[in-house]
Amino acid sequence: MKVAIIKERDAGETRVAATPETVKKLAGLGLEVAVQSGAGALSHYTDDAYREAGARVKSDAGAALGGADV
Repeated sequence: MKVAIIKERDAGETRVAATPETVKKLAGLGLEVAVQSGAGALSHYTDDAYREAGARVKSDAGAALGGADV
């Protein structure tokens, strides 16, 4: 199962749907996690932190959402 995490679109929104910690937990359960590049930037989470947690960082929302189940 693939889970996609994309950037929030609302102006001023600094939250992100998943942190690197939750991505690590999801990946540990066997889920594939795709994160849009920069999705966690306003929450001070880097793309590298998501990669280290087991996510595949995608260039844009469309690439992250491609084939996603959730």
